[in-house]
Amino acid sequence: MAHPERLGKYRVTGVLGEGAMGIVYKGFDPDIRREVAIKTMRVAADADAGQGVSYADRFRNEAQAAGRLQHPGIVAVYDFGRDAGVDYIAMEYVRGNTLSRYITQAISEQLDINDDDVASIIGQLLEALDHAHVQGVWHRDIKPSNLIITPTGKVKVSDFGIARIENADLTQAASLIGTPAYMAPERFQGLPMDRRVDLYATGVVLYQMLTGRVPFSGPPETIMYKAVHEPLVLPSRLPGLARLAPYDDLLTRALAKRAEDRFANAVQFMDALEAAMGRLHPDSISNATITALMPQALVPPGDLATNSSLPTGFSADDLAQAAARLSRHVGPMAQVMVKRVARGCSDLPTLYARLAEQVTYPNARLAFEQEAATLATGTGRPGATGTGSRAPSPTNTGLRGAPPTNTGTASARHPTQPAPTNTGGSAGLAPPSAAVVDAAQRLLARQIGPIATLVVKKALAAAPQRDAFIQRLAQAVDDPAARARLVDELRRLPP
Repeated sequence: MAHPERLGKYRVTGVLGEGAMGIVYKGFDPDIRREVAIKTMRVAADADAGQGVSYADRFRNEAQAAGRLQHPGIVAVYDFGRDAGVDYIAMEYVRGNTLSRYITQAISEQLDINDDDVASIIGQLLEALDHAHVQGVWHRDIKPSNLIITPTGKVKVSDFGIARIENADLTQAASLIGTPAYMAPERFQGLPMDRRVDLYATGVVLYQMLTGRVPFSGPPETIMYKAVHEPLVLPSRLPGLARLAPYDDLLTRALAKRAEDRFANAVQFMDALEAAMGRLHPDSISNATITALMPQALVPPGDLATNSSLPTGFSADDLAQAAARLSRHVGPMAQVMVKRVARGCSDLPTLYARLAEQVTYPNARLAFEQEAATLATGTGRPGATGTGSRAPSPTNTGLRGAPPTNTGTASARHPTQPAPTNTGGSAGLAPPSAAVVDAAQRLLARQIGPIATLVVKKALAAAPQRDAFIQRLAQAVDDPAARARLVDELRRLPP
């Protein structure tokens, strides 16, 4: 079929995916000058909708539901419109891959998903759901294919197409739309539902990540019966999975048959997850998992081997320092990008200029380009830390290996955290004052909503020093300009 050249003001630049309901295009917004994803609906699909809420109504509902939500863990919706009889939603274009792809790969290769990565993915999902639920929106189709993992290890929740807006006038006809294996029992029983259907689905995703299977499987009617009547087989009782016993109580509650026996909200679920893990969940997933998630074309064979040959003309130290600088903007994929790009470069200025092209956000890209210019004029050397110290050479491992070596000073459980900048001597090493903590909660809430309280709590626990605390909070803000303002305002506060 012929694809449109434009939809509304958006120029269509490619096809991202196609299904029975419609096509998702890659597009470009000429006003803001940014890439977008454009989701469309097939007109023919609406003709089969039958009674109740039509596909067009649900499509519009997706735009309205997601448009109410502003959170770094939720794919942002920019616009909704109709052009030449085609309904479309313009939304954030997210680079990455789905969790379902990774689970499938892990099963086929008989790999265990890193426990920290499990906790991180589920924890990030719950933080996004908490924001949506506070806004009176619940998703109703949480599953691995609707969870995108970005190259920086962040989770993005997509597809609010059957979302329920609290107090919205949606008919019962749409209530069973979704994926049976992830549906809470009350949805099969025609009982009232609320945000706890999302928490049940999150429990299914957690169960699947731990065991490689969903709790109840089979044809839809079989799943319905099992979900309502059959007891849950605890993960630790599956063959060879006794090590999963710490998750049994957590999943028993998350997947309870009755909604009132489950967690009342996402925060309760997060607290239970932390108790089961014995620690706070990391803010992003490991380098090894990200590498496995990314398209294979992005990672040439041998690039991740610890003993792989270095690109001609560069020392291991040169590449390590380049990766350390780039990781501040793109996360742990920096190590892969540096080695790949370096193979086509003959000197450091060219390498840094080429690496700048890998940075998505304009402000961050400009900063990186300035580093390249500094090198070219001979006034500085990329990789210098300002103190004479050098970043350690990065080490990558397979999925079963130890966690990757962090190029900053943060814990190895947080590979994407940049090294904190100490702007105030010993003051930066002291614990943040009550004034800093209060200001952090207030300023961060403007960017990510009520979940800011939890983010601040976790940042305090993981980063007790002021500068490290501020840098950790900055990771929760996606927009570079807003991130820089947050850091600047917090650093200007008295110790």
